[in-house]
Amino acid sequence: MINRQLLLTYLYLLVYILLSSGVILYNKWVLSPKYFNFPFPITLTMIHMGFSGMVAFFLVRVLKVVSPVKMTFEIYATCVIPISAFFASSLWFGNTAYLFISVAFIQMLKALMPVATFLMAVICGTDKLRCDVFLNMVVVSVGVVVSSYGEIHFNVVGTVYQVTGIFAEALRLVLTQVLLQKKGLTLNPITSLYYIAPCSFVFLFVPWCLLEKPGMEVSQIQFNFWIFFSNALCALALNFSIFLAIGRTGAVTIRVAGVLKDWILIALSTIIFPESTITRLNIIGYAVALCGVVMYNYLKVKDVRASQLPVESLPERADLGIEKKSSDLYVPDDTNSSASGWNSTASDIMVDEEAPLIPSSRVSHLGRSQLGSHSE
Repeated sequence: MINRQLLLTYLYLLVYILLSSGVILYNKWVLSPKYFNFPFPITLTMIHMGFSGMVAFFLVRVLKVVSPVKMTFEIYATCVIPISAFFASSLWFGNTAYLFISVAFIQMLKALMPVATFLMAVICGTDKLRCDVFLNMVVVSVGVVVSSYGEIHFNVVGTVYQVTGIFAEALRLVLTQVLLQKKGLTLNPITSLYYIAPCSFVFLFVPWCLLEKPGMEVSQIQFNFWIFFSNALCALALNFSIFLAIGRTGAVTIRVAGVLKDWILIALSTIIFPESTITRLNIIGYAVALCGVVMYNYLKVKDVRASQLPVESLPERADLGIEKKSSDLYVPDDTNSSASGWNSTASDIMVDEEAPLIPSSRVSHLGRSQLGSHSE
C-alpha cells in the first residue's frame, strides 16, 4: 500500500507542474494575436502584480494570517525598490517575448538562466569563478546557440526580449542576496508579495503609460473579466504551489520536476499552438544545454553537502540518542538566501518566471531548468 504522505508529495509536485505549465500556456494564449489577441504584456503583468498585492494586503491586514515585518524606510528604499524594479523588468521583457517567439523556443532560451545568474554573481562578487562551473556554463550556452540556430521561426526581437528578461531576473537574484541578506530581512510568500508586488506595479506603470496606453483603444480591446481574473489567480496559485512543493520534497526533487515540466511544456505547446515547430536541431541543442544544467545542479548539490558537518561530528546527537537522518547531511534551506532573497546564494537560484515571486527559506537551491518570472 502506497504511503499517504508519499501520495501527498506526488500530488504537490503534480499541482506544481500543471500550474507552471498552465500559466505559461495561458499567458501565451492571452497575448497572442492569433488567439485571445490581447497584445499588451505590460498590462497583463500589471494585472498579475495588482491582484497579488491586493490578495497579500487582505491576508496581512484584514485576516492577519501573517504579521508584516518591521520595514523601515531605509530598507524599503535600498532593498525593496531596486529589487522590485528588476523584478518588474524581468516580467515585462519575459511576457513581451510571447508576442514574437514560441513557447517551446522560450523554454529553450530559459536554459540560460543559470549562466546569467552565475555571471551576475561573479561580477557582483557574490560567487567565485570556477573552472568546472564555467565549463558547464559554456556547455549550456553552446546548447542554446545550437537550439537557436535550429529555430525555424527565429525572431531577433523576441530573442532579445527573452534574454534581457533572463539577465534582469539574474541581477534581481544577486541584488536580493547582496541587499536583503545584509539586512537580515526574512519574508514569507505572503509578506514578500505584500511589499514587492505593489512596488513592481508602480514601476510597470511608467512604461505602460509610454508604450501601451496610447494604443489601447477600448473599441479594439477584448477585456473579459473572468479571463484575466483566472489568469492572475493561476499565477498566484503557482507561487504558493512552488513554496508548498519545496517544503514537502526539497530542492533536488523540484529540480527534477522542473526538467520534466519543461519537456512536457515544449511538447504541449506544439499541440496547443500548431504554428510552433520543433526541429531536430532544436532538440539536440536543448538536450546539450540541459546536460550542462544538470551538471551545474550536481556541482551545487555536491558543494552544499560538502559544507554540511557530518552527523558523526555532532557528539550531542549521540548523547541525546537522536536517530540519524539523511536530512541531517543535506539541508538546503538554511544555508543561503531564496528567490525573493530570503536565504540563498544567488547563483544557486533559478526562479520560475510564471510566478510573481517564490520566496521561502526552502527555495535556496531551486533550479530552473525549470520557476522563474516566467514569465510570469
